[in-house]
Amino acid sequence: MNTHLLALQLMAAQGCLGAFDTLYHHELTEALPQKTSARLELSIHAVRALIYSALFIGLSAWQWHGGWAWTLVTIFSVEIVLTLWDFVVEDRTRLLPATERVTHTVLAMNGGAFIALLALNSGDWASLPTALVWQPQGWLSVFLALCGIGVGLSGLRDGYAAWQLRSRERQKAEVLSFGSTPQTVLVTGATGFIGQQLVAALLADGHLVTVLTRQLKASAWLFDGRVRCIESVQELGDGQRIDMVINLAGARIVGWRWTQARKAALRRSRVALTQELVAWIARAQHKPRVLLSASAIGYYGVQPQGDDRELDEDSAPQSIFMSQLCTEWEAAAREAEKFGVQVARMRFGLVFGHQGSLPQMLLPIKLGMGGPLGSGLQWMSWVHVHDVLRGIAHLALRSEQTAVDGAYNFCAPEAVRQRRFAQVAGQVLHRPSFMPTPAFVMRGLLGEQADLLVEGQRVVPQRLLADGFVFQYPQLEGALRSL
Repeated sequence: MNTHLLALQLMAAQGCLGAFDTLYHHELTEALPQKTSARLELSIHAVRALIYSALFIGLSAWQWHGGWAWTLVTIFSVEIVLTLWDFVVEDRTRLLPATERVTHTVLAMNGGAFIALLALNSGDWASLPTALVWQPQGWLSVFLALCGIGVGLSGLRDGYAAWQLRSRERQKAEVLSFGSTPQTVLVTGATGFIGQQLVAALLADGHLVTVLTRQLKASAWLFDGRVRCIESVQELGDGQRIDMVINLAGARIVGWRWTQARKAALRRSRVALTQELVAWIARAQHKPRVLLSASAIGYYGVQPQGDDRELDEDSAPQSIFMSQLCTEWEAAAREAEKFGVQVARMRFGLVFGHQGSLPQMLLPIKLGMGGPLGSGLQWMSWVHVHDVLRGIAHLALRSEQTAVDGAYNFCAPEAVRQRRFAQVAGQVLHRPSFMPTPAFVMRGLLGEQADLLVEGQRVVPQRLLADGFVFQYPQLEGALRSL
């Protein structure tokens, strides 16, 4: 058996598995380059990737004889130590999804196999004169060299991301005030993109936070044990004192097609959960002062191209699923008003941040293959995540002074056409942005929900502005540059 050739073939498999793990887990589902808690993990990934880059390129068409064989053994030893360290850091900082844990296990087994095979050859190589001996393996060598280039670029990307996160940590974050005194706050949807940052802001402001979640272990891990985690509303008890409820729960809207089963799941995650909260409020001996309940500008339906009206909080819903879902969601929240609770319905636009939809929207542009969706003439109503947190804090404080009620549009004053978004994003990223995605492609992929992207809405935050709320990121270019 040619153990050297087998080792190179296992390395090629390692390259494919590693690419999947990096793109699917680290970049898309876990978004590690955007998580401050992942800085050390990214630093380790960067070093490991650069080591793998040297191995892939160096072993693709050369044998390492003499002193180079001992160098190879040293590199293997360093890689094994880094792999074990990476496992420890991952387990301390985040709860890995099942697919990532399985992928890492397969990568470790496969990596151990090709390292063992190469180590077997190292003894013979060490007895030869020191030299890098040219022994190409045809297309396998070409593929391994390409893997080396790819993993090297990935290492540089992870290193740069770790450096950026370190710089972000050093920046003094604005401490938001959610109340004049410490309060007990119940948050649903706390493990989501907005919820994670909201809980961190509440804790920084000195409040006691209870998180309602289906992922108890992940939530305790995520918030470092600083919050109380409950799995159902019934765990609160009728005598539990909660001053404020912030209801952000809801399954992701854009994604799988809106089949009847999917629509039912979306209703359960929003309407049914909100009804459970209100049922607890009805029983509670100490009623919350305020319920700040999420909704979306999907309440207004879609605007056909050519309709440039500005939609405010008094604009009517439409008879389409997204609009009906938001209407039912808000109606469930308003039931709390019967028990003397202030209810504000927060209609979120497209929220821009280091997580959420923005990284996926920017990915084609980063790769030089981005551009407008559909005609590009549809309106996009967006908001920076920091302005979302500031808006929630604004309503929480206002509920202490006067009363909050009704709907509030959470979107920046500057709505833009989708084509303008693509242009500005391209300028900020220094990439071309001219390749459109036809509307029929979007509709073929997403079905009914594609209308949210290819039709859009032009929504204005009339009530927040009337309240004197000042957006920190009122314009698109400034918001994208900050991210």
